[in-house]
Amino acid sequence: MATFLYRLGRLAFRRRRLVALLWIVVMAAIGVGTADSSGSSNDSFTIPGSQSQKALDLLDQEFPQASASGATARVVFEAPDGQKLTASANKTEVESLVADLKKAPQVASVVDPYTGGAVSKDGTIAYASVTFKVAQADVSDAAKDALHAVAAKGDKAGLSVSMGGNAVKEKAGGGASEAIGIIVAALVLVITFGSLAAAGLPLLTALFGVGLAMLSITIATGLWHLSSSAPTLAVMLGLAVAIDYALFIVSRYRSELADGRDHEEAAGRALGTAGSAVVFAGLTVIIALAGLSIIGIRMMADIGLSAAFAVAIAVLIALTLLPAMLGFAGKRISKGKLKTRRMKRLERGQGQALGVRWARFVTRNPVKMLAVSAVGLLALAIPALSLETAMPDDSTATPGSSARVAYDTVTKGFGDGYNGPLTVVVDAGSGSAKSAAKDAVTLLDKMPDVASVGIAGYNQSGDVALIRAVPKSAPSSQDTIDLVNDIRDQGTAYTKDTGAEMMVTGTTALNIDVSAKLSSALVPYLCVVVGLALILLLLVFRSLLVPLKAAGGFLLSLFATLGVVVAVFQWGWFADVFGVDQTAPIVSVLPIFLVGVVFGLAMDYEVFLVTRMREAYVHGAEPKEAVVAGFKHSARVVTAAAIIMISVFGGFILDDSTLIQSIGLGLASAVLFDAFVVRMTLVPAVMTLLARRAWTLPRWLDRLLPNVDVEGERLQHLLDEPGAADGEAGGQRQQLSPAAPGRS
Repeated sequence: MATFLYRLGRLAFRRRRLVALLWIVVMAAIGVGTADSSGSSNDSFTIPGSQSQKALDLLDQEFPQASASGATARVVFEAPDGQKLTASANKTEVESLVADLKKAPQVASVVDPYTGGAVSKDGTIAYASVTFKVAQADVSDAAKDALHAVAAKGDKAGLSVSMGGNAVKEKAGGGASEAIGIIVAALVLVITFGSLAAAGLPLLTALFGVGLAMLSITIATGLWHLSSSAPTLAVMLGLAVAIDYALFIVSRYRSELADGRDHEEAAGRALGTAGSAVVFAGLTVIIALAGLSIIGIRMMADIGLSAAFAVAIAVLIALTLLPAMLGFAGKRISKGKLKTRRMKRLERGQGQALGVRWARFVTRNPVKMLAVSAVGLLALAIPALSLETAMPDDSTATPGSSARVAYDTVTKGFGDGYNGPLTVVVDAGSGSAKSAAKDAVTLLDKMPDVASVGIAGYNQSGDVALIRAVPKSAPSSQDTIDLVNDIRDQGTAYTKDTGAEMMVTGTTALNIDVSAKLSSALVPYLCVVVGLALILLLLVFRSLLVPLKAAGGFLLSLFATLGVVVAVFQWGWFADVFGVDQTAPIVSVLPIFLVGVVFGLAMDYEVFLVTRMREAYVHGAEPKEAVVAGFKHSARVVTAAAIIMISVFGGFILDDSTLIQSIGLGLASAVLFDAFVVRMTLVPAVMTLLARRAWTLPRWLDRLLPNVDVEGERLQHLLDEPGAADGEAGGQRQQLSPAAPGRS
């Protein structure tokens, strides 16, 4: 690996014009491809094999006019104070607005509140249910404008009109989030390198890579209708890791120049050592993200694969375009006019860097530092014990927004359950569904948490019935979850008695199935992702204890992160500081998403920091001194990378989406805990206590594992041979020296 990357680095540096031209051609070709892309996003959840999805598919087949998979909207009307919607003038106005809704583009059906039983008992509130012919992602701007025009017309007439449902949801913008991350990243890079040229390269290549990834995802959206959250999260992760990977390689390149290498040789050695770490760090992130596709939920697969693709692009850019750009930068890369006096003294070998002093402090007090860091993270994890998850609905919309006003108004006029009615489907097979539907209505009426049951509707052949049941409780409440489960539990006896199958679907039931699916998939996903990544780390470090220690540190970071997210979004601590409008259960997709992403990012820092420790150890340093050497060469870079990631992720807390907000805070917290508490404190403490045992590997396993040489030891042996000083070792370059016994 190291030898291949060494040659790749020299080649890209030497053929920089060709490499840059090829990447520009690729970007242009993909850019042209996006011009013909007319795809749209798709935020609907599909869960193959679930009862709600099976029933939904049946409705699409048997009730095409109902457009069961189509987008929905709810237009809520409230009479002025002291008036009723049943009054002649107000009723005429509402009916006129309903008529306008029926004429709106893409509308399949509208349920009139006066004929559909959607007027409150006191006559002050009513709502019209709108179903569209197309899915949420395909609702046109013209259709949305028609809805808003109806609301404006009603308001002008003196009514209070609000709207909810997935058809009226707007895409959240994230431009400010990316801008904040880029600005902070630029400042950190300038401070780290003391050079505008050195600071500009990571930003330039990262922006190029993210732009390329986004154009590619745009094309993919036209083919597969990806989730609207996929591009945002791809930008978030792609930008963060791309800057980090470039930062790590540029730092190593400057270090090689400081040791007296010529520029091409320095580029080769930087890629052969730091580049190897980037490859394996990137692989762990890609494995963790791509693993989201095994869950079986389309939206999670879209998010994971899109972000994994962005990370893969970041790795390719770092290994090819970056060394080419180093060639264009020339001597400017090592000239730093912005260096402080302290930086200049450290470059002359005078004094010790802060990272070195901190490493020596930790290695002198390993037990105390291990205890403090572990106890602190466990204390932060305490709120995670109260974790509650649910899928977002209009009850979690921003207070004062139209969706939230519509939700609260329906609750006031009818009760919580009317915001999430259940769709009960009775499938009689080849027989008549009328008798079975009557039994189903009777069964539903007897259930204590059912507020009302509608009249059954039938398909043309009469073998499938559709029944609307309204719970008494809110859509995301435990009582509603129990009701759905109770209906399904009684389904077996119902089928035995009637010969028909009774299924529950609708948005509420679908959300319940999504949450259940995510909960059941968490442990298998964790095992697959962590297991594969541990195998990868076993290859990198050729040690059993180092990967296990890395996994233990990850778990501490994860639980502490979940604790922070629960404290802020569920308990409301520091809600004003983070711009959280209201407390609510954590979005169901967040815990499993954090598991994948946090593990990948945690392994990034593990690889960056510990590979330098291993590099020092295999070159003869004592275990404790190897820990200090790792900090000497990597602490500053890891610190800068962590600050950049925190700023990139933290910027997404400004997003309008609760999911994106919580992911932004979660990832920023995870990086903070993992980089500064786990990797900077817990890791050196544990490595000091383990001493030589950290690097041991059973001989039988040592013989089985290939030596990927991520720390560049074999490359170093090769380059140290006579005639290899300038990279011209001739035939000897093909004969790699074996690693030292016990340290391979």
